[in-house]
Amino acid sequence: MTPAEAQRLLDTADCIASADTVQAALDRLAADIALRLAGECPLVLPVMGGAVVFAGQLLPRLAFPLEFDYLHVTRYRGDTRGGAMEWKVLPGKNVQGRVVLVLDDILDEGETLAAIHGKLTEMGAARVLTAVLTDKDNGLDKPLRADFTGFPVPNRYVFGCGMDVYGYWRNLPAIYALKDNA
Repeated sequence: MTPAEAQRLLDTADCIASADTVQAALDRLAADIALRLAGECPLVLPVMGGAVVFAGQLLPRLAFPLEFDYLHVTRYRGDTRGGAMEWKVLPGKNVQGRVVLVLDDILDEGETLAAIHGKLTEMGAARVLTAVLTDKDNGLDKPLRADFTGFPVPNRYVFGCGMDVYGYWRNLPAIYALKDNA
């Protein structure tokens, strides 16, 4: 895909959550997370690369001690459909006995987040909680529900705020949906 083609995707997409909507959701998520985890000193693990924007905006809103690391697992590899799970990086910090908060950009089918939850539990985490900026309203019986959710998005291919479309547009402050799952 060329940059011009990426621009056409954005130009024809529908804005489904404005930058203000995203910021309000981040404020609410931070307040909810603080209520549950302020005394826990959690290890916060964003899922690279989609959660980098989410984490970068959420972390400054969490005014309590925490540790930060990351993990990288993917099913998309620049496509619009998920495939086989590929583990790229496990957390560098020891999760044994820790309260862990996993951050991800979207809860779509739930397979990736469920696999991460299972892996961290297997690695000895005392408790694994999950926070997602968006939860796709796709009618599926997901294997895991997020503990903290920013807002639902329609069952369309969405991008912006860390979510990409063919590798582009993670940098948008708002969230958009493709017209026809292009």
